[in-house]
Amino acid sequence: MLNKIWRENCLTTMNRMPANFIDLIVTSPPYDDLRKYKGYIFDFENIAKELFRVTKQGGVMVWIVADATIKGSETGTSFKQALYFKETGFNLHDTMIYHKRAVGACGSSLSYNQSFEYMFILSKGKIKTFNPIKDLIPKRAGKLTRYTKNSKSNITGYSLETHVKVTPKSSKRQNLWTYDIGYGSGNDKTGHPAVFSEQLAGDHIISWSNEGDLIYDPFMGSGTTAKMAILNKRNYIGSEISEEYCKIANERLAAIEKITDE
Repeated sequence: MLNKIWRENCLTTMNRMPANFIDLIVTSPPYDDLRKYKGYIFDFENIAKELFRVTKQGGVMVWIVADATIKGSETGTSFKQALYFKETGFNLHDTMIYHKRAVGACGSSLSYNQSFEYMFILSKGKIKTFNPIKDLIPKRAGKLTRYTKNSKSNITGYSLETHVKVTPKSSKRQNLWTYDIGYGSGNDKTGHPAVFSEQLAGDHIISWSNEGDLIYDPFMGSGTTAKMAILNKRNYIGSEISEEYCKIANERLAAIEKITDE
């Protein structure tokens, strides 16, 4: 069942998987008012339980989600989902932010424009793989810098100790990730209404898995997770109930596989 998008409900796909099967899940589920998607109901609680079951010990799930605003109030569904994942057994390893640059006017006319989504990083036990992306450039990169710290000296307390060392040219990025989206960004030609950034998917795949690992997206949509898995030398499995989006995804993947085979 590897390296294939299955046109079916993700519960059906996961039912065929053994326990502790998937290294990494990267997905963005239907949001609040899209709980009914293409005629199907989004059965969150049972999906959450199955996602935990099929994830390997030490594996990670990246759950990218936002809240709708209904009658002037945000639903808070994203937080409810994160807390329910904890009830299933996942650890809430990190709450990251997906900042969408130049998103335009979104949200209520009585609030600031909404430009981000949550990226909940959930782990099954202690994380086994973390390959940090080091693209944060310090102001004094490559220069000698004096560092001061407390150093125990005698029974009266601590004395200051200074060290001089070269500041690294780059350091681990922070947990707010910014990407261009929409027209002209390269992510707007799939025909899917809620496609996420290819670079975002790729960055998570690099961060939480190794080459040869198995990546799963239970809401595959137009195939972004699978495409980035291929480009980063990982295996993938996808579930998608829409025949239309499966066709789009498979066309995208066929083009990428042709290039990588050449």
